[in-house]
Amino acid sequence: MPINEILAIACIASFFVLLIAGVPVALTLAISGFFFGWLGFGTTLFNLLPARIYGVTANYTLIAIPLFVFMGVMLEKSRLADELMEVIGHLSGSLRGGMGLGIVLVGMLMGATTGIVGATIVTLGLLTLPTLLRRGYDKSLSCGAICASGTLGQLIPPSTVLILLADILGESVGTLFAAALMPGLLLTAVFCIYMIVIGIIWPEKVPAIPLEERQAMPRRELWLKALKVGLPPIGLVLAVLGSIIGGVAAPTEAASMGALGSILVAALARRFTWKVLVDTVQSTARITAMMFFVLICSQVFALSFRGLGGERLVHDAFSMVPGGTNGIIIFMLLIIFVLGFFIEWIEISYIVVPMFLPLLNAAGVDLIWAAALIATVLQTSFLTPPFGWALFYLRGVAPPEVTTGDIYRGVLPFIALQIGAVALVFTFPAVATWLPRAIGW
Repeated sequence: MPINEILAIACIASFFVLLIAGVPVALTLAISGFFFGWLGFGTTLFNLLPARIYGVTANYTLIAIPLFVFMGVMLEKSRLADELMEVIGHLSGSLRGGMGLGIVLVGMLMGATTGIVGATIVTLGLLTLPTLLRRGYDKSLSCGAICASGTLGQLIPPSTVLILLADILGESVGTLFAAALMPGLLLTAVFCIYMIVIGIIWPEKVPAIPLEERQAMPRRELWLKALKVGLPPIGLVLAVLGSIIGGVAAPTEAASMGALGSILVAALARRFTWKVLVDTVQSTARITAMMFFVLICSQVFALSFRGLGGERLVHDAFSMVPGGTNGIIIFMLLIIFVLGFFIEWIEISYIVVPMFLPLLNAAGVDLIWAAALIATVLQTSFLTPPFGWALFYLRGVAPPEVTTGDIYRGVLPFIALQIGAVALVFTFPAVATWLPRAIGW
């Protein structure tokens, strides 16, 4: 085996060793890339690095990321989720599992408007978990529903995952938004059906809201309140997505309108203040800086790995995978799923997807379909123990009586449901490709 290919394998191995040692992921990428790239080529390889970094930072499409993050943080601070949960819980009436349905639907709506997993899970955990436990909901089921619902924003557009995948795969952001919409709604429906089934099989785990509590608010008042708290965020999402999918605005332009719209929604809720604006800008800067730092460090790793012949090595190795094209896709999804136990979706996107992209292109795979599959599997990286970020977020705000074991046990059925959703999208590609084709993309 040529020395450069040995260095490429060592580059990958050192990445995992440093990761296990507790080195931050971004630095792990940069250290492995610099060290083994230098061993293979000295400093000459890194003459290309400034151009690659400039290409990332100057990418017009990626400007949408801080704008969508701003929109999400502003809406999270407007605290619409508080009222949404109350309204949906009452509207569910005597249905067992109604509060669970409310968590899933609010998680979907917050995901579509904020796209920030941490904010969604922390908000749902603080607002709903104590209430669910007080009403007799099963601890593990409650934790699993909150964690799983909070991750829906990674699949339902507008999503930063889809923006990055569009950049990596060379597809338009609007096309991937359209492709991910139906799988996102499918996964939401699967979660809702699961909650209803639990209510039928184990009604004691998901009791309904007591009758006297439901009768405390007149039906007319309840529907008016539902319109008041539901229409602004839904209207904002439809305006942003509609303008992109309808071809009226580019993703970056739509993101800027979404950021402005989030300010208007917060103002209508009478929660827009100078302090809220400052906090939102600071949070947006921190989140965006973290994401771009990882992207920049990943360029070092990618440049070295490709220069050392790692891409060819991967191509030769995966050509031996049985099952042809389907076998390669399944193997790719399996690697992404396993890596999700240990590292975040940004690093997975910039490590794994570029490795498989030449194989997918050579096999003539529909990249829009592949992106929907990748995004659905990437969503599981937030749920899979031991390092799923959704688990950490909920652990930080859960009441003392909720143990880490409760949270881990609670997410396992939802991970299985997500794998089932991936299988459906894999078996029926039209779930992802129908809408982009219907629009004409």
